Amino acid sequence: MKSDLVIVYHRQPYEEVEVDGKIELRANKSPNGIVPTLKSFFGEVSHGAWIAWKLRDYGEMPDWERVVTISDDFGDYTVSRLALTEDQVNSFYAVTSKEALWPILHSFVDAYDYGPVDWPTFQEVNFLFAQAAAEQAADDAIIWIHDYNLWLVPVYLRQMKPNARISFFHHTPFPSPDVFNVLPWRNEIMDSLLHCDQVGFHIPRYAVNFANAARTLFDVSIEEEIDVEDGMSPRGMALSEPTIITRLKYREQIVNIDAFPVGTNVNYIEEVARSEATEAKLKEIKEELAGKRLIVSVARTDYTKGTKEMLESFERLLERREDLHGGIRLMCVSVLANQNMAVYRRVQEEIEGLVGRINGRFGTFEWTPIMLFTGAVPLEDLIAYFRAADVCWLTPLRDGLNLVCKEYCAARIDEQGCLVISEFMGAAVQLPYAVMTNPYSERFMDAAIDQALDMKPEEQRARMQMMRKNVSHYDIVQWSQHTMERFEELAESRAGRPVSHKPAAAE
Repeated sequence: MKSDLVIVYHRQPYEEVEVDGKIELRANKSPNGIVPTLKSFFGEVSHGAWIAWKLRDYGEMPDWERVVTISDDFGDYTVSRLALTEDQVNSFYAVTSKEALWPILHSFVDAYDYGPVDWPTFQEVNFLFAQAAAEQAADDAIIWIHDYNLWLVPVYLRQMKPNARISFFHHTPFPSPDVFNVLPWRNEIMDSLLHCDQVGFHIPRYAVNFANAARTLFDVSIEEEIDVEDGMSPRGMALSEPTIITRLKYREQIVNIDAFPVGTNVNYIEEVARSEATEAKLKEIKEELAGKRLIVSVARTDYTKGTKEMLESFERLLERREDLHGGIRLMCVSVLANQNMAVYRRVQEEIEGLVGRINGRFGTFEWTPIMLFTGAVPLEDLIAYFRAADVCWLTPLRDGLNLVCKEYCAARIDEQGCLVISEFMGAAVQLPYAVMTNPYSERFMDAAIDQALDMKPEEQRARMQMMRKNVSHYDIVQWSQHTMERFEELAESRAGRPVSHKPAAAE
């Protein structure tokens, strides 16, 4: 059966668990996160399909099925698994995506490495994704592609499925034209994205950057531009944009541009936060803290996440404020997601060295200033730590969105706690009541953590109430509804009826 909705994403939509020597496919344990969110869209169509890659040795697993049917709480859907060799994965993902494209997306031009890139392999893998999607898609299906490592899929798909509605969503920042144009393949990438019916981003700034980059490379005209809604901080912040270009024209093709941030599953987080298990864990944490104040910071190991700068600011905090010695603890979670990439191993080694230095300088037999976790902490446990934390400190140098800050706000059912965030994370435009800081400035970083630690409970409550209101409005349900509305508009525009984009009601 051909599918009405095909989701193209590099991750498989389930967990693989080995039981008695056999691999079982199990649904994700938590309903929170991008994979369960995307799977929920299958409930809106008669049949759905998911395209992902899977590392496979061609000399093994002769009975391995490339296409499988999954039945779970989201219904019945098809999963096509691209069998990629280790060399293909290393070239396409570890080298081209992470060493060449990732630094440019995050405006870290100095970290960009063009030398080892094998562009033909990147083209080949993107073609395989497009081919697999075309095999599963009905002629007029919605084909929804996710993230930059699949940038070339749209142009291949347009040739294979000319009547399909092709939508692309970026989970990362999109840089300004002068940074994007560093890429030698900029024309090929942009031409592919302009073959989409819709290109989506988290916030207006990234959408504006995309539109401007397109205009520097091709004869592209602006068909519509609208004001940004108040809930996205149109002015006054580092990533503010007063207007957004919502429609471009390229070679007679209309390209719709959308900016709407992914939300978190607020209802689920609040349910967990109120559970008996969380109350028991919270009591355990507070007993272990024995009156100490807790700061929580959670991020993947990446030079863009600002963990090094945050640790250095914490060290300066202990240098200037002896009143905090023995009475504060930083829980730093830095998860190394890819053990095989040298750049991330170096970052992790630097983080571990900093933690060792700070604990060695200030720690005593009775007090360890920093607890470092290098493995993933289950969300249920994190929610308990969020409830216990006086401060959540998230200061990436650049981040597409950052859902951790939203999870912290959702978990604070007591309306207490202080959130310190970087003004260069996408979520900042939604959370103006957080303590905002510039992670490139030591002075701003130090002032922000001081402000958070010294904030009165009344001010904490007022700020948290406003942030929880915004997080609840822009939750995962709202994102899903907004996305389905955009898909319906694509059908109307395909039928020749013009669509005028309007901002959502401000909250």
